Amino acid sequence: MIQLAIHWNVDPVIFHLLGLQVRWYGLLFISGFILGWYIFRWYCRREGVKEEILDPLLYTLLICTIVGARLGHCIFYQPDYYFGSWHGFWEIFMPWKGGLASHGGAIALLLGMWWFSNKYGKAHGFDFLWIMDRLCITVAFAGCFIRLGNLFNSEIYGNVTSLPWGIIFERNGETEPKHPTQLYEALSYLILGLYLIWHYWKKLDRSYRGFFFGAFLVGCFGMRFIIEFIKEPQVEFENNMALDMGQWLSIPFVLAGIAILVYAYMKKMPAAATPPAPPAKKPKDSKPVAHSISE
Repeated sequence: MIQLAIHWNVDPVIFHLLGLQVRWYGLLFISGFILGWYIFRWYCRREGVKEEILDPLLYTLLICTIVGARLGHCIFYQPDYYFGSWHGFWEIFMPWKGGLASHGGAIALLLGMWWFSNKYGKAHGFDFLWIMDRLCITVAFAGCFIRLGNLFNSEIYGNVTSLPWGIIFERNGETEPKHPTQLYEALSYLILGLYLIWHYWKKLDRSYRGFFFGAFLVGCFGMRFIIEFIKEPQVEFENNMALDMGQWLSIPFVLAGIAILVYAYMKKMPAAATPPAPPAKKPKDSKPVAHSISE
């Protein structure tokens, strides 16, 4: 019996430019931020929030995502390598050498958005939950793009499978079809993002602040927890664990999502922004009219 499988041997590098590699992963990574910028502009225009927050928001997101994801990988998955010698320590500052963890990026985004909402929120009529409600939708789509980038890199795939959509990752020397867990996660993030943006579009006036964020945490990290069961261990110590590191890190996010949903339905705060009204214009002082007196 011939086993059906997909042979995957795609070059992760699209082309070389001035000695630099332009990779599918990098292109998809940046595409997620570009799409997110345009979605956030739609939010602002719909709810009357000034668009001047978009650029500082984009810079904050980029820095937090890259720094947090890199530190997350170094701390959660390979602390012995990165903190065991000066050579490994300096590689922490070289994300192009590989190693980004989505849970680390998520933690950094939470901290970054807490800072951002405190700096810009009061002047523009939003708070931490408002911005997280909208950011999570764009993160779902960005997560889909990033997992497609992992597919092009032939990384983070699953165990051996006999299913007809199993993929043989030939660039890694694989000879047996493996679960394309990158596609499973990408599809789950896409469905979650489409549901949340539809809910925002159609039911914003009937939604409570925190609903989108809570639903995202439960859906995203709940699916991540399930998919991890068929994913190959990323580091050796996971072979001796009942749950892998990705699952242990997902549990707090799922619990936090449930708590935020409960909070949202208890507080019942409207999900839409409440931008401050522009200051009333003062009436111009009337100037006295000079009258000429003829003698």
